[in-house]
Amino acid sequence: MIPSYQDVLLPFLKILSDEKEHPLKEIVEKISLEFNLSAEEKEQLVPSGQFSIIRGRVGWARTYLKMAVLITYVRRGVCKITERGKNTLKNNLEEIDANYLKQFPEFIEFLKGNKKEDSSVSLKDIVQDSVKSNITPDEIMEKAYLNIRLSLESEILEVLKSVNPYFFEKIVVQLLVKMGYGGSIQDAGKAIGKSGDGGIDGIIKEDKLGLDVIYIQAKRWEGSVGRPEIQKFVGALAGQRAKKGVFITTSSFSKDAVSYATQMDVKIILIDGEDLAQYMIDYNLGVSVQSTYEIKKIDSDYFEEE
Repeated sequence: MIPSYQDVLLPFLKILSDEKEHPLKEIVEKISLEFNLSAEEKEQLVPSGQFSIIRGRVGWARTYLKMAVLITYVRRGVCKITERGKNTLKNNLEEIDANYLKQFPEFIEFLKGNKKEDSSVSLKDIVQDSVKSNITPDEIMEKAYLNIRLSLESEILEVLKSVNPYFFEKIVVQLLVKMGYGGSIQDAGKAIGKSGDGGIDGIIKEDKLGLDVIYIQAKRWEGSVGRPEIQKFVGALAGQRAKKGVFITTSSFSKDAVSYATQMDVKIILIDGEDLAQYMIDYNLGVSVQSTYEIKKIDSDYFEEE
């Protein structure tokens, strides 16, 4: 199991007990080895995919140890133990956690945050939540983002289920165009509802040159879409001599439906309600940006003297 950042604090300090300089990458490797992390656990990423979970937790352990003046940064990505850190290890502690670090005034000042902050959620709030919950500030923000996104996905699905079928088909085609298929919305829109086949709701070019076409079925659905519906769609594709199709629904697909779609000679992509909502968010269709938060880090190259 991947250790929390607080579980990492004491092992991190012990690695630096040789009083040598250690780069963060080396410390991450040693911590991973100490906690017997599997290759999969070492590579497991935070939801945003920006870095590994273990890298983030070791990084925040480093930050907290630095703020308590148990270690110091000697240069970019490299740290070393301090006299306070060496004295701390002499106590033969079984663990070090954030509460232990509160005995140091510098760490208390860090927890207090910026006194000039007047926003409803400050760095102080995030750091203090981190101390209480035993997860890093990065993970708190990632979790908050995911909760907001899940709520938005649910709202999108509710709205999609209430729009009229023709408008739903238009939304689907607009999404595919935003994803890079077809030429323009105008070209794609001409095909909606005009195929003359009950099993096909739209046709869109696979690329801007129109070298191939993709046939679409877009259905608002409450229950799980079963194999019979996919079979009908395959039959409609055969009638058009089509090689590619996309079946999009606001609900889900049964295991039989998914299995059947993968066994066909024609290429069929199934997009359920959850995927549809996620694509709409990712490609900014039917949603707008409410707030933007920039997470910045120091540009170490800027401070390198020539």
